[in-house]
Amino acid sequence: MQGSVLRRGPFLNFRLLIGAAMVAVPIAISGDLAAQERPTQATTVRAAPLAVEGSAPSFAGATTWLNSQPLSPKSLRGKVVLVDFWTYTCINWQRTQPHIRAWAEKYKDQGLVVIGVHTPEFDFEKNLDNIRPALKMFRIEYPVAVDSDYAIWNAFNNRYWPAVYIVDAQGKLRFHHFGEGQYEQTEAAIQQLLREAGYSGKGNDTIRVEARGSEVEADWDNLRSPENYLGRDRTEGFASRLPCGADPVPVSGQCFLRAQSNRAR
Repeated sequence: MQGSVLRRGPFLNFRLLIGAAMVAVPIAISGDLAAQERPTQATTVRAAPLAVEGSAPSFAGATTWLNSQPLSPKSLRGKVVLVDFWTYTCINWQRTQPHIRAWAEKYKDQGLVVIGVHTPEFDFEKNLDNIRPALKMFRIEYPVAVDSDYAIWNAFNNRYWPAVYIVDAQGKLRFHHFGEGQYEQTEAAIQQLLREAGYSGKGNDTIRVEARGSEVEADWDNLRSPENYLGRDRTEGFASRLPCGADPVPVSGQCFLRAQSNRAR
């Protein structure tokens, strides 16, 4: 999975130990340090024909909505909908956010609706008092469905943070991408589905962003140590003199890294 990083399941990784500190101080970063991007026009990419992957599930299982009244497939009919599964401590999601945010801004008047689905990995991420400051920190102004009971996650049969699904104007799933990367292909899919729906005006140019802070893309060419996870079922390259014991975390997924071998792990 070239250029892609994602986390699947619920697992604790070392990078998230930093994010876990947000339970005590949910958002302690000043506005000046918040990640920013500067959209510029980049290359032209045309999407391959997009097959119908099925009907899009509803968002009926959301425990609450932020930035919006509840949205339904009926109210979204005629719009192209990008569904972004995220959780605020996920560094992999944070690095995709400049693109999601830029697409929401660029195409909001062209028929695109971006919906963030916040599905928590840890219990403290269910706390609305933690989620709300994250919206401000990452400048999320589009609708967010809070999915603390995993109802929407399961309806989409999703297993990954981050994950993007794009729904056409007829309510059909037409595109998905798991993890980081493939931003030009994703934007080309947005453009193609907007054209199919009769919207026009933005051409085929794709945005390019300059991210800051935690949203900066990983330096893959110089990455010296891979992301790792605790637990006997998922750990790899982790040395310990202690014997492996029973792992109390239910195994419901895994993580993919852009390793030198590009091997799914």
